[in-house]
Amino acid sequence: MNISLFPNLTRENACGITEKICAVLDSLGIDYCMEQSMSAVFAHTRASFSDEDTILRTCDLVLAVGGDGSIIFAAHRAIRYGKPVLGINAGRLAFLAGLERHELSMLGELLSGNYVTERRMLLQAEILQGNTVLHSELCINDAVLSRMGAAKLTGLCVQADGHSVGEYLGDGVIFATPTGSTAYSLSAGGPVVDPSLESILLTPICPHALSGRTLLFAPQTVMQICATTDSELALTCDGGEPTPIPSGAVVRICKSETPAFFIRIKTDNFIDIYHTKLQQRG
Repeated sequence: MNISLFPNLTRENACGITEKICAVLDSLGIDYCMEQSMSAVFAHTRASFSDEDTILRTCDLVLAVGGDGSIIFAAHRAIRYGKPVLGINAGRLAFLAGLERHELSMLGELLSGNYVTERRMLLQAEILQGNTVLHSELCINDAVLSRMGAAKLTGLCVQADGHSVGEYLGDGVIFATPTGSTAYSLSAGGPVVDPSLESILLTPICPHALSGRTLLFAPQTVMQICATTDSELALTCDGGEPTPIPSGAVVRICKSETPAFFIRIKTDNFIDIYHTKLQQRG
């Protein structure tokens, strides 16, 4: 077995946790590799170092160390190679983490095959000008349409399969996967959805209405969004860099044909994880 390690060293505890992971993998006889940029920090370990393409192409799975953002960062890279991801929590809540920092001894289950690989639905978000695709991204958590510049109300007209859903006046809208229902959508008042389901959540951000509620759509639904005000808009996927939406362009959101795969070693189910994380926050 060969594992690619992606630690986020901006996290306070990530370096120490990664060194402990390396020690556990050494004791199990598991090979592991990291990007060349990590060689100065982890030269004392038995890790091999190479470029991103090589370590992802040759590994059996990806192990990400950090919070949800770090796990999503690593997962976006793993998706291109069809590799499953196991997240180790070095952050706060980390809903996507499969193990906590005190559970590293359970890495031995990888050798015995005593784990499951969960398939997660992704979204495809595209900016179109006429029939031309100007920008396209995959989203593990969400695609957010929001204003840029001055703080003023933004109007967005939303269609589902060519039928009008309505106009949303406010700070923008979030299109989330069930995986992303515990992220920004939850903060905006959206529901929590079991990630084993497939659906598209539409959650308005600070809607200027008393009836603004999240809507849940079937996974095969194609959403199309355009601006109804002169606000400058941007598309932001999974909390990354915003992409400006040109005047007159539309955004299309749909289920991606490409899934993500996350490794689950422990036997706790989604409800167990949800309650545990909420208790941590409390």
